[in-house]
Amino acid sequence: MTLLLDLFATFAKIGLFTFGGGYAMISIIARSCVEEKGWISHDDMMNITVIAESTPGPIASNCATFVGYRQAGFWGALWATVGMVLPSFVIIFAISRFLDNFLEIAIVARAFRGIKIAVGLLILDAGLGMVKKMPKKPFPRIMAGCACAVMLLVNLLSWNFSSISLMLIAGAVSLTVYLLNRKGGSVK
Repeated sequence: MTLLLDLFATFAKIGLFTFGGGYAMISIIARSCVEEKGWISHDDMMNITVIAESTPGPIASNCATFVGYRQAGFWGALWATVGMVLPSFVIIFAISRFLDNFLEIAIVARAFRGIKIAVGLLILDAGLGMVKKMPKKPFPRIMAGCACAVMLLVNLLSWNFSSISLMLIAGAVSLTVYLLNRKGGSVK
């Protein structure tokens, strides 16, 4: 029961004090679950992030579910997920229930402009942390660089290209390289 409460409290704290959605939460989840609690390894966190991004639902909730399941099975997954979701639900419910035109309040609008900068930095921190822990082999670095360049071009040129398509292409290329290596090829 202590572990379940720890899972709930850890993810409730992350859910309560993190703005900007799942991508902004990744670095905080990694810090809490890898460095502070030791529940998962850095490699696990990278794998969780990829899987959580590829499955339906918010990435932070999917990460919480996986970590909770890894630690305490079904009940761990449930408690961690509820801990992640409950603070946001309560806050949004209270805002929608009691404060009409919340974002039109001048001080709130200014605060959210500042929060946007912090969210960008949290997302950048998560990305840089993953790059640092990426295998020091050419193929993963080339794949990451190409994916980053493609998404940057898509955003700068306002092309209509889905990130899901990019993930499917990267998966197909990685699978092809894996099969070639397995047959004795030299692609790495």
